[in-house]
Amino acid sequence: MAKIIMKGNEAVAKAAIIAGCRYFFGYPITPQNEVPEYLSRELFAAGGTFVQAESEVAAINMVYGAGSAGARVMTSSSSPGIALKQEGIGYCVAGEVPCVIVSMMRGGPGLGTIQPSQGDYNQATRGGANGDYHIPVLAPGSVQEAVDDVKEAFEIADCYRTPVIVVADGLIGQMMEPVELEKPVKTRNTAPKSTWAIGYGTREKPNTIENLVIDAPACEQKNIRFFKEKYAVIEQNEVKYEEYMMDDSEYAFVAYGTTSRIVRNAVNELREKGYKIGLIKPRTLWPFPQVPFQNKKIKKFLVAEMSMGQMVYDVQLAVGDKEKVTFYGRCGGIIPTPEECAEYAEKVMGGGQ
Repeated sequence: MAKIIMKGNEAVAKAAIIAGCRYFFGYPITPQNEVPEYLSRELFAAGGTFVQAESEVAAINMVYGAGSAGARVMTSSSSPGIALKQEGIGYCVAGEVPCVIVSMMRGGPGLGTIQPSQGDYNQATRGGANGDYHIPVLAPGSVQEAVDDVKEAFEIADCYRTPVIVVADGLIGQMMEPVELEKPVKTRNTAPKSTWAIGYGTREKPNTIENLVIDAPACEQKNIRFFKEKYAVIEQNEVKYEEYMMDDSEYAFVAYGTTSRIVRNAVNELREKGYKIGLIKPRTLWPFPQVPFQNKKIKKFLVAEMSMGQMVYDVQLAVGDKEKVTFYGRCGGIIPTPEECAEYAEKVMGGGQ
């Protein structure tokens, strides 16, 4: 299939339309503005509805309503905007409302900067809504991966009846790369809308979306069901990661998103010097991959992020030994260079080969 050059944000928006998204509710914030801008032009022609809400809070609650009716629906924002959506995301979790949330990260905390960052790892994987829950988090490292992840996010959302977050640093939203828009993604079995969505069912027994559960034992059973029947299955079926030059490695970088591309160049540079080092690239941040971190040959895992080290804790848990995990990062919108990463790795490896 032919490839075309597209800006990341616009490719994300086009991918959503291809995936069947027909409702989008959002509010402008840099660096994701081209997502709603594109959809404001193109979604109507696809038979859909675009609404620029009065706020991020309003947008996520509109998502809750459309998703409750069985529509394929999406919202997008960036760091402080995603923070404002947290309560509504929690409602979607509790109501088992499928939806897709795109987060193009910028430097923080607070309003911070409009430059790219990975400082929202904890926000995406731990979340700011209340209660016990998980949300699948996909982490693309290129415009093509962003396209693929958005389309797959709708499949995952419908299959498990859950919100899904696609999280990328703002650089991916702003860069232009060739993409194959019609590249197929894995489809999944989904429950018929007639069994759960509002507007379906019968006059005697219409479908409802449950959120408030006053009875404590009933609320506990709902949480237990989520963890045993939903999250456990997601952890079994939806983990994704990639490895680069790991066959003979004694050291391993760990990086996702744009940082993984930077680190890949550092690996190539270090390999030319004779170092046995590779790259583990998580493609899902939740569920976080466990298998590649069980490699007993690896002396040190070098986590690289555009943050102060938010992924480090998950890597430590996966490795099972804090002493084997080190960290190098830049934050506040500063992008690390391959040379910086390679220099740091040489120090960790003792300058020897």
